[in-house]
Amino acid sequence: MALSRSNIVLKYIVEYFIKTAQPVGSQTLIDEYKLSYSSATIRNEMHALEKMGYIEKTHSSSGRVPSTKGYRYYCENLRDGTVNEQLKNSIQSVLDQKIKSIEEVIKESCEILSHMTNLVTVVMGPDEREEKLASIQMIQISNNSITAIFVTDKGYVENKTFIVPENISAKEVVSCVSLLNDRLKGTPIVDLVEKTEALKPILSEYIVGHDLVYQALLETFVRFASDRLSLYGRDELFTHEEYKNDVEKLEKIFKLLSNQSLLKEVKREIREDERGRVLRIGDLRDNPDVSMVSARINLGQDGESAIALLGPTRIDYDQALSALDYIAKTLTDYFNDINKGGQGDA
Repeated sequence: MALSRSNIVLKYIVEYFIKTAQPVGSQTLIDEYKLSYSSATIRNEMHALEKMGYIEKTHSSSGRVPSTKGYRYYCENLRDGTVNEQLKNSIQSVLDQKIKSIEEVIKESCEILSHMTNLVTVVMGPDEREEKLASIQMIQISNNSITAIFVTDKGYVENKTFIVPENISAKEVVSCVSLLNDRLKGTPIVDLVEKTEALKPILSEYIVGHDLVYQALLETFVRFASDRLSLYGRDELFTHEEYKNDVEKLEKIFKLLSNQSLLKEVKREIREDERGRVLRIGDLRDNPDVSMVSARINLGQDGESAIALLGPTRIDYDQALSALDYIAKTLTDYFNDINKGGQGDA
């Protein structure tokens, strides 16, 4: 469907500003996009767009820049939606290697996504309320060191190495952890800390230095309950004009990346959204200069995950949304096919 003149003007204002970070004037639009309208006609359209709140004037220039409302309208109505062919080919190369684990597929896909979009990719893993401890396995590294490997039923793995004091036998530690494995396996991740605390008296009966095991397990389970995200492409932020010479903005965005409550909030929104996709433009916890686009991935029998792209409000929304939608659908189909194949072989 052909765009109206007003929509054409807004589309090009958004795209030119995304590309250059420079406010846009009527003559710039004529020169850059070979528009057939007069400068006066374009100024009238820009004036109307400004009155409706889609663009705004900057203090330092006579040009205009998109507003949050303008970006959102662009995303919903004006973007092309074309997926980069190089992205498609790169993702397909990852999926063609059938022996990769879920974690490896997601990791490599997100590294490609960050590189192609110049944005940070955040992966939010399964909800800890829906995930349970599957096992605690012990590996004795030496006479005084042991590594405990904790695995959940969703495939999440954490490990902790114990340095065992001379007055404690490594065999005692192994025995103690074996007891905990029997008592804790099948426990929802969200309940592990509380249940471990309740088992502390039992530990004291099995090992003299039980505090060593207790504290190590507690630290690990606290991480289990909170650490459900992976970050890729942090260095991509330095390619954006907004962050090249503004340390304060960089510090703010890095703080956002470690804000667990915000990311859980975003993930909840994704789960509740009909399309499984959330777009936040400049409304991330008092950070008007940051945007995030995020989408749900169905891992089949392994639950759900979510991937988000994060960067300045001037991100290439068409590229980011198209790439994210493509990867979310492709990975969802891939994991569903694997699960169907596995069920067929059973």
